[in-house]
Amino acid sequence: MKYFFAFLFIASCTVVQAQLVTDSVLIEQHYRTFSYYTPQTDLHDGSLMFIMHGSGGNNSNMYPHTKNLEAMAAKEKLLVVYPNGYKHYWNECRKYSNADANKEDINEQAFFKAMIAYCKNKFGISTRKVFAAGLSGGGHMAYKLGATMPGTIKGIAAVVANFPDSASCDCKLSNKPEAVLIINGTDDKTNPYNGGEMFVNNASFGVVLSTEKTFQYWSHLAGYTGAPGKTVLPDTDPNDKKTIEAYAYHAKNKPPVTLLKVIGGHHDYPNDIDVYVYVWNFFKSIK
Repeated sequence: MKYFFAFLFIASCTVVQAQLVTDSVLIEQHYRTFSYYTPQTDLHDGSLMFIMHGSGGNNSNMYPHTKNLEAMAAKEKLLVVYPNGYKHYWNECRKYSNADANKEDINEQAFFKAMIAYCKNKFGISTRKVFAAGLSGGGHMAYKLGATMPGTIKGIAAVVANFPDSASCDCKLSNKPEAVLIINGTDDKTNPYNGGEMFVNNASFGVVLSTEKTFQYWSHLAGYTGAPGKTVLPDTDPNDKKTIEAYAYHAKNKPPVTLLKVIGGHHDYPNDIDVYVYVWNFFKSIK
């Protein structure tokens, strides 16, 4: 029995010893920073998942929401990387963003390619297993990666974010299919579920599509027609007055496209699921 407890003690110490590492890459005269927890397993041929913060924030905002994901990362051979936006914002596809990242046309694609190369060289991750998820403005960054780097990013997840409409989009879109998960709340006042003008810190960032049209955009690119499958997720937290309906397309030789419609959801996370664990389970199901 004493050996069993010794094993538990060693295992617990291994988890505690995971340290947060911050590093940077030089992209067009700008040092761009990112963080990750030291891997607790061999990551050769493992997966890489970027998690992006919202507009005006930084990567430390995301750590409290990924504790359960980080706890399972070693078993999943997963490296989670938290990039920082340029001066707290991303240069996404929103043409009318007043952020310096947009006005200076910061090269985000080069930043993500450099981080992928860094993780490949340092840890041996597979470049065929790279995914990206983000919250709000980070969700818009995920859309940009999916729309402009589909051969590099295998799947994306956008939380409380809709794709900009054509007049508000300044990205050169690949129009290639991508695995996409969208998680949006029906009562979101910042990212309107039914589409319209989006305001960030009282400034207009242009017009976004509705969530349904965003879902249709990605599902049509993947070649889906007809109605998606529908399921209702368990209401594990009745006190939050939110329920989740899942609409999903999946078929052989096509990337999955899923929408989680959070009934009563605002510009926040639903309590009925652990969002980033759910996102990872979606990503690892992609063939």
